[in-house]
Amino acid sequence: MDFVSPVLEVASLICNCVGDRADHLRRLPQNLISLRAAMEKLNNVYKDVKERVEREENLEKKQRTHVVDGWIGRAEAMEKEVNELLDRCDEENQKKCFGTCCPRNCRSSYKLAKMVREKMDAAAELQSEGSNFQEVTVPLPSPLVIERPLEEKPVVGLDSPFREVWRLLQDKQVGSIGIYGMGGVGKTTLLKKINNKFLQSSIKAFDIVIWVVVSRPTNLERVQETILDRLDIPDDRWKGRAEERKAEEIRRVLKTKKFVLLLDDIWEPLDLLRVGIPPLGDGNQSKIVFTTRSADVCGGMAAQKSIKVECLEEKEALSLFQAKVGEDTLNSHPDIPKLAEMVAKECKGLPLALIVIAQAMASAKTPEEWEINLQKLRQYPKDVAGTEKDLFSVLEFSYDSLPDEATKSCFLYCSLFPEDYKIPSKHLIQLWIGEGFLDEYDDIQEARNQGGKIIQMLKHACLLEVGTGPFSIDGEYLKMHDVIRDMALWLACEKGKKKNKFVVKDGVGLISAQEVQKWKDAQRIALWNKTSIEELREPPRFSNTETVIGRMKRFMFPSGFFTNMSVIRVLDFSNVEIFKLPAEIGSLATLQYLNLSGTMIEYLPIELKNLKKLRFLMLDDLFSLASFPNQMVSSLSSLQLFSMKSLSSLLQVVEIMLLLEELEQLEHISDISTSLTSIQSIQRLFESHKLRRSTTFLQLEHCKGVNQVQLVSPSCIKELVLEKCYELEEVKIIHFEKQVAPSKFPNPQCCFNHLLSVRIKACNKLLNLNWLIHAPKLQYLRIEYSRIIEKVIEDERSEGSEIESGLSVFSRLIYLTLLNLPKLESIYEHPLPFPSLRQITVWGCPRLKKLPFDSNICMSKKLENIIGRQDWWDGLEWNDQTLMHNLTPIFSTPWKPIKC
Repeated sequence: MDFVSPVLEVASLICNCVGDRADHLRRLPQNLISLRAAMEKLNNVYKDVKERVEREENLEKKQRTHVVDGWIGRAEAMEKEVNELLDRCDEENQKKCFGTCCPRNCRSSYKLAKMVREKMDAAAELQSEGSNFQEVTVPLPSPLVIERPLEEKPVVGLDSPFREVWRLLQDKQVGSIGIYGMGGVGKTTLLKKINNKFLQSSIKAFDIVIWVVVSRPTNLERVQETILDRLDIPDDRWKGRAEERKAEEIRRVLKTKKFVLLLDDIWEPLDLLRVGIPPLGDGNQSKIVFTTRSADVCGGMAAQKSIKVECLEEKEALSLFQAKVGEDTLNSHPDIPKLAEMVAKECKGLPLALIVIAQAMASAKTPEEWEINLQKLRQYPKDVAGTEKDLFSVLEFSYDSLPDEATKSCFLYCSLFPEDYKIPSKHLIQLWIGEGFLDEYDDIQEARNQGGKIIQMLKHACLLEVGTGPFSIDGEYLKMHDVIRDMALWLACEKGKKKNKFVVKDGVGLISAQEVQKWKDAQRIALWNKTSIEELREPPRFSNTETVIGRMKRFMFPSGFFTNMSVIRVLDFSNVEIFKLPAEIGSLATLQYLNLSGTMIEYLPIELKNLKKLRFLMLDDLFSLASFPNQMVSSLSSLQLFSMKSLSSLLQVVEIMLLLEELEQLEHISDISTSLTSIQSIQRLFESHKLRRSTTFLQLEHCKGVNQVQLVSPSCIKELVLEKCYELEEVKIIHFEKQVAPSKFPNPQCCFNHLLSVRIKACNKLLNLNWLIHAPKLQYLRIEYSRIIEKVIEDERSEGSEIESGLSVFSRLIYLTLLNLPKLESIYEHPLPFPSLRQITVWGCPRLKKLPFDSNICMSKKLENIIGRQDWWDGLEWNDQTLMHNLTPIFSTPWKPIKC
């Protein structure tokens, strides 16, 4: 019969699938479910391990262990193999006999079933192994040496001491070398040259070269922390620990290494055992090289060899002097080269003096000017014998050459900052204005411009130098060479005759009340860092004091502290633990500058309203401020600058609204920095022509319920910060009452021509920043932690279009930073020249596959750094491979975490 054949076929198949094979086949459906569950668990563990590895590699300067790397590879291979197996199972399932649940090929199905069981067990084993990793990374090895920049290239006159020090470094019998000589003779330059010599790949004699600036006063903790950081010892092993514990950590690591320790600018013997440096010898052949001004320090440090750096020979000195004066001046008259030789001789070969005086003479292009200045120089001692006073007598010539008393006062003022301090130029100029040095300028911007000119003048005279620091639109960082600073203090104290006229204390610990009483004749007082004053039982008498800069850790005002300050102009207690401000501060009738930023003050005394001459009031980062006194700001009739960045969360919206109204009432206000947290305050600011014209810094933070911000143009805002405005979707530009479409370029009067810096953080609903086209002079752009932004500027125009003002998009941009923008795909749709760009940083932007650079980016030679992850860089797409090859040398992955 017809039904007999199928029945017999089924019976035959069933007979073949018996025993163990039948058991595997029967369990296959459940095993497939178990396999998928096991792979899901394995995948979760894989993600956790991979994220942990990448986080530690990127942010903690570490590399994955070989075990973990092998496990990740096996987990990835397992996933691929299981997916293929599951696909085969699905195909086999489709081949079952018609009308039955039996496979057509039991042998093949049995093999698959067996493999499913094996993979299920293997996945469980892998998952268990990954769950038990205690450590997934190990620290990366530190580089042998970090290059130190040399200011003078080529270095003049140091060949002989360099060869001697280098020879001693290879002498197994010599462990410590002291380099000494007078200030400004080139000791630090020599040490940098030695440091950089180790960069040569052929030198493999040491494991690590460590550079430490010791400076004055000696700060053992700072020395230890510099070494700990260089050795990459984890913070949790030494941060906040006692000196002895830090020393143990340093000793533990250095005992295993052959090291070179370079200590620059030692002023007194340094106890290396207290620092944690193991004794030299015992066959480890490590070396210590240090610089100092005193041969006595070489003895106190038990240097096995001491090398004195002498002043330059006459020929070398003249060569350096002529290079600094410049060919244009030297060739301006036939008599000048001979006069230049005579002036150079007066410097006695001291490099710093040669440079300073050459700069002072660079603009003298007639023989008469040279003869007059040569006669002035000869009034000072001819022989530079090595003492600081003799050095000052030479360096004072540059000070005397400054054009007026205001410039000289500005120069001497710089000596109030500690050694090696990075002085923000804008902050310095504001202090100068507060002191009255620039009183001839009523307008604050004119005074700032003049302050900028004075800084340039002091830099050209080599009395100020350019310092290093993070980018700021407020200008560069400045520093004073320590010899120049010592000379400035000597001059400020009337060549040492009035010791306490300028009182500057940096990290000296507790100062007694008796010592404070000696400051009664002080004109300026500056207390820095770990300096404190014991509790004063009676107020000090500072009747001649014009300046108090109290950058200490903590200070408590004694009763009547401000009652004896009849001529005070500047009070700066920023970043000091001050909890209460005495009401008597309102009696300081001459006060012009008050900075209370970063203090712990909870209430501002209403008596501040009596400061009728106050021109600068800084109240940034007062996170403990509970309320703001009404009618206080509006009473400050001379106020020109008001700054209140990063508002306290305790302040109410109504208080901010009242504050804006009071600022609007001030006649002379011209510079406002403020943070706003509500749509009402934003509208209030932009509705006021005066506030809009005066606001230079605007921060919008934690603006709840704000999904659109309308920025009114024209505006004088220089810095704009949008932070944690979680509901903000759109920024629009309004020219008076007329909205400007985001995709159209406005004419110049509609632009934010003053806007130089934009920072955006955690604005998770912003899709793009098209409104940035209205900021043609933007220099700094930082965008971070904004989840859905896809394009910085979504261009709807034809390629190469420009703003009507003639400025192309991002033509002034110097720094571009993009951090943790998971959906970012484009910065700009078309290639741009970026003629000003110095650095671009991209981190955590996996979808950004193209950089909008055209070929001119290499021609400008401005771009110095491209920073990002290596895998991101390797995955970039390039239309021009030549461009990629030209930019590769300036790409780098940071050693340390990128701060967000």
